[in-house]
Amino acid sequence: MQIKLAKPILGLFLLMGLQLAGNAQTGRFQQAADYKMDVEMDVNTNQYQGTQVLVYTNNSPDTLDRVFYHLYYNAFQPGSMMDERSRTIADPDRRVGDRISKLKPDEIGYMHVNSLTMDGKVVEYAEVGTILEVELAEPILPNTSVIFEMDFSGQVPVQIRRSGRDSAEGVRYSMSQWYPKMSEYDEQGWHANPYIGREFYGIWGDFEVNITIDKSYTVGGTGYLQNPNEIGHGYEDQGVSVPEPAGDKLTWKFKAPNVHDFMWAADPKYRHDKVEMSNGITVHHLYIPSEETTANWEKLKEYTPKAIAFISEHYGQYPYKQFSVIQGGDGGMEYPMSTLITGGRSLGSLVGVMVHELAHSWYQGVLATNEALYPWMDEGFTSYVSSLTMSDIFKASENPTRGSYAGYYRLAKSGLEEPMSTHADHYHTNSAYGSASYSKGAVFVAQMGYIIGDEARDQGMLNYFNTWKFKHPNANDFVRIMEKQSGLELDWYKEYFVYTTKTIDYAVKAVNAKENTTEIILERVGLMPMPIDLVITYKDGSQEMVYLPLEIMRGEKPVEEGMPTRILSEDWPWTNLVKKVTIPRALDTIKSIEIDPSKRMADINPDNNKKEF
Repeated sequence: MQIKLAKPILGLFLLMGLQLAGNAQTGRFQQAADYKMDVEMDVNTNQYQGTQVLVYTNNSPDTLDRVFYHLYYNAFQPGSMMDERSRTIADPDRRVGDRISKLKPDEIGYMHVNSLTMDGKVVEYAEVGTILEVELAEPILPNTSVIFEMDFSGQVPVQIRRSGRDSAEGVRYSMSQWYPKMSEYDEQGWHANPYIGREFYGIWGDFEVNITIDKSYTVGGTGYLQNPNEIGHGYEDQGVSVPEPAGDKLTWKFKAPNVHDFMWAADPKYRHDKVEMSNGITVHHLYIPSEETTANWEKLKEYTPKAIAFISEHYGQYPYKQFSVIQGGDGGMEYPMSTLITGGRSLGSLVGVMVHELAHSWYQGVLATNEALYPWMDEGFTSYVSSLTMSDIFKASENPTRGSYAGYYRLAKSGLEEPMSTHADHYHTNSAYGSASYSKGAVFVAQMGYIIGDEARDQGMLNYFNTWKFKHPNANDFVRIMEKQSGLELDWYKEYFVYTTKTIDYAVKAVNAKENTTEIILERVGLMPMPIDLVITYKDGSQEMVYLPLEIMRGEKPVEEGMPTRILSEDWPWTNLVKKVTIPRALDTIKSIEIDPSKRMADINPDNNKKEF
């Protein structure tokens, strides 16, 4: 029986469809947040007062009825979520532990918004831990801009995690996460995550920040100093006479274009050195001179420019005109155009931490993946790139990613592994988070070279940066770049290695002589399938390779330079646990048969990968 809709009902359905289409999210977009802030620090009370004018542009297709700000310093109070998490997790960060619970009133951190308007109208807001929940008097329509104005105040906590005052090395102020910061809104909605000590995600915009502080302090961090000839402290033009300030304080005026955060650090003991690179980038080093620091920080001035040049050549041009390496914080932490690192290190450690935090400028600073959802795309990619950078600038001969593979193997065998798709805040242990994000994330990139070829992987990494810079890419975006570069289908690799904890284990199960041929039986023991490079070494020293791509790859990687000649290539369906291969050589001519002698495949049990004769 045919059913006909009456015209009015049909019209209603069409109207509903149009409304749904109008309300649906239409794809990727980038919000914008331009900040103008003035802050004055009282170095006696460690408290500061600030004003903020924020031009917020809603480039989404959605109407926003409320917004959220991060108030990070509120984490450094007894009873906070960071405090609770640090005291109850099985393996707490030793820098935190129970320290927050013991802070006195003049040692805690806090950040309070004292007034807030949108386009001149007062809005309602509530401070909920490290998040300010704001109910708007009027909605923010799609493709419109509004102006938020606020007065805020804060107290700098004793140095515990990343930010704070009076660090163990004597740095007065490491001012990261110090201002009310608008939360990110993207195609997945708001990301108003409470601060419990993990990762960050922010909106790109232009920052103008004026910092007023005691005139004896030297300040460095994000952005370009606008009044160097008024300030001095090593920033002024050569030969310029800097006037004596009229009062007890100086105002440092910074601008930072197209960044998603702003960090600064200050100390009266800082030495400030500048290095001008030939490409126009100025590298600043700020540290407290001592027996533990001076010699190595002097040498560091050689390595920072080398690292910037290497990463720019191979992974995308650094887009800013300055980078600052500043002694501070509690280890090493990345920020736009800058980093905070502890200074009393050996030269190798100092350079290593600098290189790692510098590499974050590409993956956390410019690509700026949501590292709470995809920490491995930040920490892992950064670890991979920093390992290769260190290998280049120190001319090391060993495999630079060896440590990342070892870290992943320990994790895979520990019983603590969780999928890399786990939200950074919600890993059950710190060790599982660290090993997955840093080690397994780096292996994801290194092993991509085994699957599609190192040359394609390397070109893909450069294309990834140039395609997705300033766009918040996700895991699919990275994989699609590698698919386009290689011509292979790679969704299976992401789905196994990111979304599961299944491991790779292949074995040379048996080798049988068959008249003038040799039959090789290979077995997939682990649950994750992979393509196989099988190398046969003959007694005369020559080598040949059997290449077995997965059928679901829909193609083959190209012949790689320096690899043995391929004598056979056959697809291996992932459903088949065993694969028989016959080569036209007698067994008595063979010295060994080995799966992946390049060690790029993350096989957790290499003992069954090789048979010798």
